[in-house]
Amino acid sequence: MAPVSTSSKKRKPSFRRLLKTSNVKLDNKLKNRQFKKESTDKKHRKEQKKLRAAIKDAALKTPLPLERYKKRPEDEEEEEFVESLPMDMMDEDDLEQIKAMAQKASFLTRDLSSSGPVHAKKRKGEQQGPESYEKKPRKMQLTEEKEVIHLLPIKDKIRGLIPQSMEKPVVPKKAEEEEGDAPTGLEQFENEDEAVTGPALTPQEQLKLRTQKLTDRKLRIASLGSDILSDPTTNIKKLKELRAMLMETDPYVAVTVRKLVMVSLMEVFKDIVPSYRIRPLTETEKASKVKKETQQLREFEEGLVSQYKFYLENLEQTVKDWKQKKRKRSEAVSLQSYKGLAEVAIRCICELLVALPHFNFHNNIIVMVVPLMNDPVKRVSDMCCEAVKKLLKQDKQGQASLGTVKVISGLVKSRNYDVRPELLKVLLCLRIKEVEVKKDTDDTAPKKKFMNYKDKKKNLSRMQRKWKKAEEKLEKELLEAEASESKDKKLKLHTETLNIVFLIYFRILKKAQKSILLPSVLEGLAKFAHLINLEFFDDLLNVLQHLIQSGDLTYRESLHCIQTAFNILSGQGDVLNIDPLKFYTHLYKTLLKLNAGASNDDISIVLRCLDVMLTKRRKQVTLQRALAFVKRLSTLSLHTLPNATVGILASNRTLMHTFPKCDILLDNEAQGSGVFLPELDEPEYCNPQNTALWELHTLRRHYHPVVRRFATHLCAGAPSEGSGALIVQLARRHPVELFEDYRAKDMTFNPPVAAPSTKKKDYFTIGPALLDDQLKQQIGRVLSAEEEDPMLLDFSAVLPQTNST
Repeated sequence: MAPVSTSSKKRKPSFRRLLKTSNVKLDNKLKNRQFKKESTDKKHRKEQKKLRAAIKDAALKTPLPLERYKKRPEDEEEEEFVESLPMDMMDEDDLEQIKAMAQKASFLTRDLSSSGPVHAKKRKGEQQGPESYEKKPRKMQLTEEKEVIHLLPIKDKIRGLIPQSMEKPVVPKKAEEEEGDAPTGLEQFENEDEAVTGPALTPQEQLKLRTQKLTDRKLRIASLGSDILSDPTTNIKKLKELRAMLMETDPYVAVTVRKLVMVSLMEVFKDIVPSYRIRPLTETEKASKVKKETQQLREFEEGLVSQYKFYLENLEQTVKDWKQKKRKRSEAVSLQSYKGLAEVAIRCICELLVALPHFNFHNNIIVMVVPLMNDPVKRVSDMCCEAVKKLLKQDKQGQASLGTVKVISGLVKSRNYDVRPELLKVLLCLRIKEVEVKKDTDDTAPKKKFMNYKDKKKNLSRMQRKWKKAEEKLEKELLEAEASESKDKKLKLHTETLNIVFLIYFRILKKAQKSILLPSVLEGLAKFAHLINLEFFDDLLNVLQHLIQSGDLTYRESLHCIQTAFNILSGQGDVLNIDPLKFYTHLYKTLLKLNAGASNDDISIVLRCLDVMLTKRRKQVTLQRALAFVKRLSTLSLHTLPNATVGILASNRTLMHTFPKCDILLDNEAQGSGVFLPELDEPEYCNPQNTALWELHTLRRHYHPVVRRFATHLCAGAPSEGSGALIVQLARRHPVELFEDYRAKDMTFNPPVAAPSTKKKDYFTIGPALLDDQLKQQIGRVLSAEEEDPMLLDFSAVLPQTNST
């Protein structure tokens, strides 16, 4: 046999060997981990038990006060008599004998309750008697007992747990009476100044003193803020010092300093707050040992959350004091200054609501802001409404929107629908474009699923199963590490939010139809009608039709009803067998109520209604109805502002492309029998085919260049190409977009008017150059005839003869 080499090398494990892990090894690791956890928990429980026992012993070992007694006057006289005796009356031998007896005497020092011998030695194991300090004579204290406050014990390595206590400070009654009579607020401040400086300060000196104090406070605020922003982790304790300045008590600068500190803290929090929510640590995490950097980060997060909480509580208390007109004891701030402080506090709350929607206590901020949206002070209400609108517009995940809508729903219900309409108009800013559909359509969509164990065993080999397991684990980790919200979760939040919104709207439609909230409800339904569940379509259409027929709605509210109805019918409601003829008739009748006044801004609602009613439902619209609307819209374009006229003409252009036979309105010949009846409110029976769009010729001379361009384009038959076609910038724009683009904002003309030319003419025209040629010839003939016969144009000469005859 060949000799075996002693220096054989260890074989490298194969990849298959590395993938395979022993079950025994895994079990041992699990047991070791469990044993460590149990030992840690047991040690923690023992320490807690010792701490509770030490606190309990400290409470039980509280020294009880001794009995109090006073000496009798007889004893006091006897003591005074003995002390007054002279020492000369006692011999020296007697004095030495008394001293010796005092040293050997046991009567005064022995325990009278014991029956043993006087000088007997104590045996080992025998019960010990009282301590030496118990045998000493006591002198009773005549002072009153002081209450003791028990503090947390101190743990020492040598002596163990050391109980701690302190005496409770007692305020004398005289001091309390003096405090009750002492002046407070500004009077106290003035008295202190008088005591220190003597005479009262003049107004100039008071102003100078206030300016100096305010400058010092500003420098202090700036210093603390810059230190915190430079290194938040290290200087987090200075945040507490800055927050303490919210309690400024100097009456001269209290209001200004508090406002400055509120705004400064708001900006500091907006800068140092992390981009994630800080959760509280568990008991296991607190007990575990971590690195120094991790511990420092934990302390920073804990201090940040606590100071942020206290700051929000201070802001909330400031607003409550203003609402309740609560007078503070210090009176550093007068009642008149509460409103200014409260407005600054509300502004800070609104800024934090928009800037930190991801951080802790955001739901608490929503609960604070939403009731203020219904505040009677318009400035406060507008401020809060704008903040909530910004929050809803920038919310991409949907969590903040859901929390806001829940609070609004509760507020509207608790106030019995007696709230401001602005509260519901905020809901129009929700970024909800799609919601979850029914489950049957969801089930048809393919979903990615991981293979189960049976499929793997049936279709894959052992090596393939290993690789598949590692691949699925990696995919799960990647999904967990992904920061963006999944689409399913977002749809779920949007669906829940929209359900609460529709619950608010349906409650108002059912119980408060004559409320001032109805316009906002109808406007909201018009925007989100395509997302309503199919089950509510029939009942909702009946309610809208009843509201229109009641005649209690304004033209704007009726337009919202019509828009809501056709949004429903153009979406999932196209399967419903409902005739919307009454809605067409009502819109046709309402068009003539619009003009260039305050109702000019409502043209945008009309343009949206026309797009949904005529363009998108072209197959359900007759030619007579389309002709009637084109004619009435042309009549309306003469009574509106230029931007509305441009939008109406653009809508007419769309209708002429959608219904090509509308070009008969460009011909002045009658089609069929009947006469056009413009005063009839039925578009089907007003004979619109027997009229023409003569309004276009008037609009061709309009002062607005875009209106002239559209009118010329429609007179040419609205061609898509050629000399009469529109430019691309106008042809591809929606009528609503054109209405918004050419709006005269800030009283400016759009497009701007060209400035007059400053260039001087090289020549001047002599004579009547501006007159027509035919007019010139006629004037020439008349003047020549006057020269030949001057009496030809003398009508006064003929007048008497006519009268005499």
